[in-house]
Amino acid sequence: MSTPMNNSLPWPTEAEVLPLASMRGVLDRLASLVNTHEEDAALVPGLAVTEEEVAADPPPALEQIGDELGGIEVCGLTMLTLQIEDRTDVGPYTLLGPATSFYPLYETPEAAVVLALDEDGSPGAVYGIGEDLALQLAAEDLASYLARFADALENTLTALAERGPAADDTEKARTEAAEQLMDEHLFTEILGMTEAAPSAEVPLQDPAVAGIEGLPEGTLAVADLRTAPVGARVDLIEVDVPGDPLETHVAWSARGRVVAVLGG
Repeated sequence: MSTPMNNSLPWPTEAEVLPLASMRGVLDRLASLVNTHEEDAALVPGLAVTEEEVAADPPPALEQIGDELGGIEVCGLTMLTLQIEDRTDVGPYTLLGPATSFYPLYETPEAAVVLALDEDGSPGAVYGIGEDLALQLAAEDLASYLARFADALENTLTALAERGPAADDTEKARTEAAEQLMDEHLFTEILGMTEAAPSAEVPLQDPAVAGIEGLPEGTLAVADLRTAPVGARVDLIEVDVPGDPLETHVAWSARGRVVAVLGG
């Protein structure tokens, strides 16, 4: 059963705010792509510039970025968001921890892309979560993910433009094409929807032998992705722990690169 999360979350406040300057290049690139392809793409205004009331409650560390950018839509479909309003613990989020431990950047009923947040609220790696609930490392950090997203967006918008003007296309056909193109250039790979082998399989280890300090109390298993390449995969369901793996949940540390599996 879905557990709605309060839009006013008890976010940790110890983390430093990601500086807007560190993202300026990729934010400008995204804005330029949208402006060039305004028939097919739209920027969702950030919290500081929108004229509409927004119920989203992003983590404090994303304050500067979220004030400027709220997300990206392609043919009316949200492909990137920094303004998630409704938080749940079902579907792709079944094995994740509290809502303050991650932030969705893209979601469908069966899959999601999330930004991992350490216990102090520091943003770290970005993971894709597919129907099998496995974690796949999509990017080392938010800036890297936005750059990867921008590459996919550019390829998608270029292909849509090659179809001809949007006015000469049906809305349904254009939307379906946009969805297929974004899947092809980004989501199929990072959500594990391809038969290709991941760049690496990172095993879940007994914390007693993993040699990792500072793990949360109650850690049953841990995966160390600190040196893992982008595309590395952790199969959370295959964890060898007492009881039902679906009753466990994860906690992040080391900027999202250490994944601890805790009891329910």
